[in-house]
Amino acid sequence: MIKEIITPALYDTDALGHINNCTLARWFEQARNPFFKMFMPIGNGKITKWNLIMARTEYNFNAEIFLGQDVEVRSFIEKIGNSSLTTYQQLWQRNTLCADGKAIMVHYDFKNKCSVKIPDGIREELSQHLK
Repeated sequence: MIKEIITPALYDTDALGHINNCTLARWFEQARNPFFKMFMPIGNGKITKWNLIMARTEYNFNAEIFLGQDVEVRSFIEKIGNSSLTTYQQLWQRNTLCADGKAIMVHYDFKNKCSVKIPDGIREELSQHLK
């Protein structure tokens, strides 16, 4: 499991004063950065190095999330396939599981426009975070 603490900002809220539902997609993606780094360096400025595509995301909203209190995102690997992986993430605030979600990502060759096998070294790194 990988944990990340996020401090909600005013722009993360909606008209009711809660954290906006669209914010979760951004927070969950941000918390997946350690998994992205296993596949390629981040911040090298070269999009051609990117080799993952998002195939599916889903989120469950279990409790309200509020401004003014940090949230903890817990990220796990749920499944490692031949060329894809599924992450499972939880968002906790006030000792309450407020949201959870899954993302399926595919290791992808943009030049040949096809999925490719996840290398064994990356597979080993990912398996350290299996739920």
